[in-house]
Amino acid sequence: MTGGDAAWARAMLAAALFAVDPPSLPMRVRSPAGPARDAWLAALRHMLPPAMAVKRMPSSISADRLLGGVDLGATLAAGSPVLSLGLLSEAHNGVLIAATAERMPALVAGAVAECLDAGEIAVERDGSSARRSARFGFIAFDEGVEDEAVPRLLIERCALLVDLHGLSYRDAPPGPFEPGEIVEAAARLPNVAAPEWCVERLCGAAEALGAFSLRAPVQALRAAKAAAALAGRPEVSEDDIRLAAALVLAPRATRLPTPHEEADPEPPAGEPADPERDPGDADVAALEDRVIEAALAALPPGLLALLRDGGRRARGANGKSAANAKDSARGRPCGVRRGDPKGGAKLNIVETLRAAAPWQALRRRETPRRAGHIHIRREDFRITRFKRPAETLSIFVVDASGSQAVARLGEAKGAVETLLAESYVRRDYVALVSVKGRAAEIALEPTRSLARAKNRLSGLPGGGGTPLASGLNAALQLAVAAKRRGRAPVIALLTDGRANVALSGAGGRPQAMSEALRAASAVRAARIPALVIDTAPRRSEEAAALSAALDAVYAPLPRADAGAIAGVARAFLDRRA
Repeated sequence: MTGGDAAWARAMLAAALFAVDPPSLPMRVRSPAGPARDAWLAALRHMLPPAMAVKRMPSSISADRLLGGVDLGATLAAGSPVLSLGLLSEAHNGVLIAATAERMPALVAGAVAECLDAGEIAVERDGSSARRSARFGFIAFDEGVEDEAVPRLLIERCALLVDLHGLSYRDAPPGPFEPGEIVEAAARLPNVAAPEWCVERLCGAAEALGAFSLRAPVQALRAAKAAAALAGRPEVSEDDIRLAAALVLAPRATRLPTPHEEADPEPPAGEPADPERDPGDADVAALEDRVIEAALAALPPGLLALLRDGGRRARGANGKSAANAKDSARGRPCGVRRGDPKGGAKLNIVETLRAAAPWQALRRRETPRRAGHIHIRREDFRITRFKRPAETLSIFVVDASGSQAVARLGEAKGAVETLLAESYVRRDYVALVSVKGRAAEIALEPTRSLARAKNRLSGLPGGGGTPLASGLNAALQLAVAAKRRGRAPVIALLTDGRANVALSGAGGRPQAMSEALRAASAVRAARIPALVIDTAPRRSEEAAALSAALDAVYAPLPRADAGAIAGVARAFLDRRA
């Protein structure tokens, strides 16, 4: 069996175990959208019972759609608050698939985690509260772009990991079980027994592999029972716990196991065996080693090499899109529109009453029993419209030339690193242009990856000439491209203003300064807001002239440290936000 065939076989077995016991075996599927993922999902759907509903949850889902909210139409008709069902409640006894789970907001991840733990969800809206059943199978699709990761609290609760990267859909086998077989296995599952030695071996294997979460052996035991139910066995066997170790414990491995000590010797000849000794105790170390070997065999070669070298896997964190939920009730109010207050939209009560007022006499005649009430219908609803600010791209242009003393460059780097972190918190994009040598270079393309930005900045060397015109041209290109994408670009230039390298790469201060001023005028013509922080030990006339050509805010900061530089830039960026 080739590596791809083995990976597909594990992926299909994981799908089968999930189909037997969806609520107990949440699953994370690492795969970009494409034919391979579609083939795996089609096989899973084929194995699920036909009556089991499968619902999809987008990462941008609103709180009302997720948890449930007040149904205004039903509330007005009933005269008392009526709560609508949310997606989590609708998925009860079914399967919920989270698309792009690495972009899942913290609120959504927390609500899903609560359902996976408790099997129900609490809904509180406008003074009304209720608890709804929400026990479902959960699948998180993880596309894993840049530093994005599925929120840690969901990774902790996902028992199974399926990795489809590099697999071809042409090699995908059909689902290994028919829906009828899955239904029969699910019926047998409650009666499957697990001997104590199975629990001990799974706990020992989890500890040996560094899977220290208390959920790991519990979830592995659930997977082993599902495997036994699929095979028609009334009791968990060694094969079942080896499969569970490969599918549940291997993805959590953080170290290679140390060799076992010698097992306890057999009883002397003629001495009766311990009557409490079960079959698993015949060779405890050997059995545990076989379980660990099964888990190691399921590890990707790259991860196995990393563990062998003593490295640690990168621990998942909340995805960079954990705060990316789009809320239609954010921003500045900019009028009203007719519509249904769903998906986070905000009902404008005054405008709703104003729209309903002309119809009151007619509606009272139609319903004389409610003559003393205000009659509001769905067509009266008015929604407040909000204008949200565009995403910001902060372009940091850093003078890393020889005219910047080492200490000054260090302060500039410290300031930019602070600003990068704050831009990341605001969910802004950042870019970095390095000005040094014969031509400037874009050291960091627009990104939201804080780790990537800091790595590029820490490795930014100093020295050489000062090609300021080249740096401003590069920043202008980034800004124009950002505008086309609907973003609001801002340029922050940290320099002493002493350009000495022309666009041709030749030296010469007069030509270099003339070209830098022309490049600054082009930035001004494009109406790109700019800030010039003069990092020279004393006020630089060149930097001041450059700021005037840019129509920028000029901040001379002689003898300023990184904190002062960052403070000025922060004030400018906050004013532009």
